Amino acid sequence: MNKKKLPIRLLICALVIVLCGSLLANLFNTNFWGTKVSRIEFETANGTLNGLLYMPKGASASDPRPTVIVTHGYLNSAEMQDANAIELSRRGYVVLALDMYDHGHSDINDTIYENFAAYGDFLKTWAPFWLNSMYDAVQYMYEQPYVLKDEAGNGIIGITGHSMGGFSSTIAVANDERDFATNGYRKIYANLTEGSDFSYSGIFGVTAAAFDAAGGARFLGKVAAQYDEFFFNAPDDPAGTVRKKDYVSTPDGMTFLQQTEAAKANTWYETSDGGHRIIYEPAQTHPWNHFSKTTTANAVEFYTTAFAAFKTGAKELAPTSQIWQLKEAFECVALLGFVLFIIAIALFLIELPVFKMAKTGEVPVLPAAKGGIKAITAIILVVAILLPGLFFNGLYDGNATNKNILFWASIVVAAIALVLAIVGIKNNGKKVLVGGIIAAIAGAGLAVMLKSSLYSGSYWVAPVINDVAYWTLGCALMALLVVSTVYVAFKANDGAKLANYGVSLKPTAIIGGLLTAIVTVVIGYALLFLVDLIFKTDFRIWTFAFKTFDANIIPAILKYLPTFVLFYIISTISITINTNGLKGVWGYLLAVALNAGGIILWLVYQYVTLFSTGIAAYPGAALSGIVLVAMVPTLAIAACISRALYKRTGNIWTPAFINGILMTIMAVANTTVYFK
Repeated sequence: MNKKKLPIRLLICALVIVLCGSLLANLFNTNFWGTKVSRIEFETANGTLNGLLYMPKGASASDPRPTVIVTHGYLNSAEMQDANAIELSRRGYVVLALDMYDHGHSDINDTIYENFAAYGDFLKTWAPFWLNSMYDAVQYMYEQPYVLKDEAGNGIIGITGHSMGGFSSTIAVANDERDFATNGYRKIYANLTEGSDFSYSGIFGVTAAAFDAAGGARFLGKVAAQYDEFFFNAPDDPAGTVRKKDYVSTPDGMTFLQQTEAAKANTWYETSDGGHRIIYEPAQTHPWNHFSKTTTANAVEFYTTAFAAFKTGAKELAPTSQIWQLKEAFECVALLGFVLFIIAIALFLIELPVFKMAKTGEVPVLPAAKGGIKAITAIILVVAILLPGLFFNGLYDGNATNKNILFWASIVVAAIALVLAIVGIKNNGKKVLVGGIIAAIAGAGLAVMLKSSLYSGSYWVAPVINDVAYWTLGCALMALLVVSTVYVAFKANDGAKLANYGVSLKPTAIIGGLLTAIVTVVIGYALLFLVDLIFKTDFRIWTFAFKTFDANIIPAILKYLPTFVLFYIISTISITINTNGLKGVWGYLLAVALNAGGIILWLVYQYVTLFSTGIAAYPGAALSGIVLVAMVPTLAIAACISRALYKRTGNIWTPAFINGILMTIMAVANTTVYFK
């Protein structure tokens, strides 16, 4: 194929995939255009709330409907409740998928944080997100004419929150019952939480007993997954929460169901105040709740039961009749098209004046190592793939033993590399000494990092990104240490030069790569914003997503950018030298393995152990394991971009800069940014 025509053809193909994927995702998101989906925003006493409003055909002031407000957990956004929003709106209910404060497109008044100063460093910055989010949304929705109320003025509103959203929902019921004592009507008719117990709401007085007392004859339910990484633990559980649970048998579970003897999961119980309660116990993990046919069927069954007395005009559908999976599938198709679009735009740009500075020619192929050297380098390659997973607990969760092993290993390996470099000067000249110095710097940098507290303090405003950045920087330094040590010990003897690693030090190549990356990412996100505007969809699969963001997080993006750019520079160098000479899919598979292989194996080990024994391999790795799931597609996509573009530019700069900018924006836009 003509190389000049390739970018155009690839670009057209990518746009077709994005358009078709987004159109079909929109089709299922709107129940074949039977539901109007729009983004709404409203002011509250605590800030600005934003969300996606699902309005079934016919719902109006003249035909008000039972309404459900669904919301997400910590670090997530409204789109994480797609399954519930789609399936409940299909059944005729009005649904608001809510971004909680300082998540997604919602913002909290910064002064609110001052009210929580007495609760300690963690709660004073975390609790404001969720404490009032759901009840503020209830207040707004109650006033809307399309929301059903009974003759006494009680709102026929259900609320469902996952994880942190569940805490917010729990607090909302307590607040509603408090207000009922004054105004004589309840705004909340039913409440189903997913993946949350009373551990955090209890800090603010809403314990299991207090919630039971505030039941008010409502329909109340909980989804308590058996393998939830955080919650539903028995009081005598040992340290580490990533283990099998049976919430109905715990004191809090029995209090919730008002049972004094062994209760059953998935069973409705009538309560002394005339209410109805149920606990569902699916055999799944915490994030699985919002990506599950089983849990979605639980939510449908719950609200079908709760709202049985109210007509919606919708066709009756079984709880297992679900289409949300197709919406997710086609958003994933659009995601693949988006990645292809990014590559195509970069290839198109580097053929244009100015941007063509990014090209320096083909990467020269290094002669293959022979015999024993080939076997040794193969073993080192396998170790390099495993390193991010082997030391994940130390770098992300701060496991002291894990960190200590890495500390001494980094010093020893760096010292060996430096000694080999000095000894090898006679045969390989000063270039081998440069490799040894780089190894020494990487080893020393890693050792210093392990003994310091990076990414702490008020400058770093995205707590989970801080942990990811620390692990990422550690992985970058480990990779640099391995690459430079292997160069000193083996590659220098084969005649390897910087060009074999894709490293061109020409200022024009670096500047051209940076300009290409900036324009490529800007065009890519312009396409994303256009898709969001037209189709109200984005590019995602489960917890991984390229989604729109507000301008107020740009300062946070710029703060984290250097860390991730550094990682992707070293990552692309590693991919360049280790896939040099490989053709076709094998090069891409090895590139993905280099970037994501170690963490894939960590996840397999963690969760196979959990489901087979009832206790995870690392029972204390709760949030970290969940975050790692989204890192797999992140690193796999970045590996493919690196592999595709360095081959066509002859150097690492364009793909490294694209990955650094693209993935930093993606990561920050998908998490919580404090004090935006």
